[in-house]
Amino acid sequence: MSDTTHSAGGHGGQASGHDDEGASRRDFLYLATAAVGAVGVVGAVWPFVSSMNPAADTLALSSIDVDLSPVQVGQSITVTWRGKPVFIRHRTAEEIAAARDVKVADLPDPQADDQRVKKAEWLILVGICTHLGCVPLGQKNTDPRGEFGGWFCPCHGSQYDTSGRIRKGPAPANLVVPPYAFLSDTQIRLG
Repeated sequence: MSDTTHSAGGHGGQASGHDDEGASRRDFLYLATAAVGAVGVVGAVWPFVSSMNPAADTLALSSIDVDLSPVQVGQSITVTWRGKPVFIRHRTAEEIAAARDVKVADLPDPQADDQRVKKAEWLILVGICTHLGCVPLGQKNTDPRGEFGGWFCPCHGSQYDTSGRIRKGPAPANLVVPPYAFLSDTQIRLG
């Protein structure tokens, strides 16, 4: 009887060695299967994620060059950049003086004129009212420009000065200055 017990114990020891070996193989197979599955999921999802990137034509519009040479002193033009109107005004000496002759501390959104322009004669702004996203009037010489000679938003009465700063009405902030750079005296790049 002791032989039977000994034999069973010995057999049990060998089975334990096979179980350890089987467990490590099983763990390896689980990990390998999980890794291959993860690669498969990434491969399947990647085209969907990639399709959410902007199209090539949209990326091409992320920056545009604008020729300023046809814009005379006192004139304004509107260009479209990233689907938004951008106001470009060739300011007169009077408009520049009016923009500079303001007590900045009294403004709802205090910002000096020289912080909003790179060259005093050129004012470049995103033409969207900061109140509710309307497009203010003031680009044409016949448009109402409000009390401060800049832009007037007829929707709720916001008025901007010749530097695009909010002066009166419900708009909480100045018209936004987009990123731009002068490529020459008569050409800028938006974006």
